[in-house]
Amino acid sequence: MTARPAPSTPLAAFPPWQRWLKRWWAGLVLALGISIVIVYYYNQVPDITTAVLRSTVRQSTPLILGALCGLLGERAGVINIGIEGQMLLGAFVGFLVNVWTANLFLAVMAGILTGALLGLLLAFMSVTLKIDQIIGGTVINILSLGLTGYLYTAGLLTEGKLQSIRIAGLADIPLFGPVLFDNPPITYATVFLVFLIHYVLFYTKWGLRTRAVGEHPRAADTLGINVYLMRYWNVIIGGGLGGLAGAFLTLEAVGSFERGMTNGRGFVALAVMIFGKYTPLGAWGAALLFGFATAMQTQLQFGGKIDIPHQFIGMLPYVLTIVVLAGFVGRTRIPAADGIPYEKE
Repeated sequence: MTARPAPSTPLAAFPPWQRWLKRWWAGLVLALGISIVIVYYYNQVPDITTAVLRSTVRQSTPLILGALCGLLGERAGVINIGIEGQMLLGAFVGFLVNVWTANLFLAVMAGILTGALLGLLLAFMSVTLKIDQIIGGTVINILSLGLTGYLYTAGLLTEGKLQSIRIAGLADIPLFGPVLFDNPPITYATVFLVFLIHYVLFYTKWGLRTRAVGEHPRAADTLGINVYLMRYWNVIIGGGLGGLAGAFLTLEAVGSFERGMTNGRGFVALAVMIFGKYTPLGAWGAALLFGFATAMQTQLQFGGKIDIPHQFIGMLPYVLTIVVLAGFVGRTRIPAADGIPYEKE
């Protein structure tokens, strides 16, 4: 008779510091390994390494904003696959306001407001009308693609881009100085928003109510929490972040608008959110990973060192998305009431 293996000790049985190590040691080892590789290549080809890292930060910014957009909605129980449409229409409206007013601040605000209005539309369809939330998000994507395509005029050009804010002294640090301390304002705002939303979600009454509504809305309702209002506000605020991601594309990254310029970033942002296990900090790390893949794709395409058809190189970020989600993320626990309309008794 063979002996039965001893049951594994549950993670909760360990002291807090040991639980932290068990959860984060792999990530710390990975970060250390990547840092060693980056420093090595910086010593070999400093200009290319710095360019790739700066591109990583730039490419990850709309992804993390899109992921935060989806995260706020899904933590409250509303699935948002309309991030692509919110980004696209926010980019278009921000572009137009910049042309008409030559005021970049107003253009950014217009992009945020556009995304928030689309979030309001999604909330109305999902919370009030209680239609299928996947269909509601698809409606927003189709609406934005069709509307921007119809209104787009090829002769219009933006009249300016947001200039980088260079932090004197810190920006002169080798390698990481130009990457972290010489960026346009939306990039800095994105990093601030990651930590702000993490704090709000996990350390404030608002965050507790948001998570309660996404996990057990009926129990939250019995405690006096307005489930409908919480879902409305979270989806609207998330939509504003999606609009900010679109404004980033036209006012910081490109400086002009093109049809379909989001190029699937909204759907990659959903993958980033899932990869980050519905947490702002996790989504930020995932966005940096996908941003690095996009930066490497650009470098391989235009570096002229590798003779590979550009179509295959262009697949790199999307293949990485599939591989990571399918093989490395593991089991992700979604909010229990995610995608389920709430019926008040």
